[in-house]
Order: sequence, then C-alpha cells, then structure tokens
Amino acid sequence: MKKALFLSLTSFFVSGTVLAQIGGIEDSVNDISSTIRTIFPIILAVIFLVGFLFNAGHFFGENADLKKGITRVLVFVLIAGAVVGIFTYLMGIVV
Repeated sequence: MKKALFLSLTSFFVSGTVLAQIGGIEDSVNDISSTIRTIFPIILAVIFLVGFLFNAGHFFGENADLKKGITRVLVFVLIAGAVVGIFTYLMGIVV
C-alpha cells in the first residue's frame, strides 16, 4: 500500500514539473516564430532583389537574350514561391 501511495504521489509531482517545462518551451517557440515572421518578408525581398540583379543581364546589354532571361526569372519565382509556401505551412503547424 505504501508503494502505491508513494508511486502515485511521485507521478503527481513529476507531471506538474513536466507541464511547467512544456509551458516554457511554448513561450520561447512563440517568441522565435514571431521574430521569424517579422524578418522573413525582408529576407525574401532581398533575395528577390539579388535574383533580379543577377538575371538583369539577360534583358539588357549586348548579349541580351529575352527568352533565357524570362525563363530564369520564372524558375526563380517558382522556387521562391515554394519556399514561401513551405514556410507558411510550417508556421501554421508550429503555432
């Protein structure tokens, strides 16, 4: 009887500690996700700008190739769209 009482009291106190730790983790995850949500559009805009500058040479200049430039820009937009979609999906799961 003493073992059962001891076991039940021990499990009661351990479960309280575990729940307190989960609450702390949840708060830190919310802080990190809000920071990432704030910074992500800025990072994405910089990536788009750099991608456009690298592909601008195909539109202007002596060796301009419009088809190659449009193809590269479309591939870049598709990849960036996939990254945004995956990011949005993951943020929806986490929080």
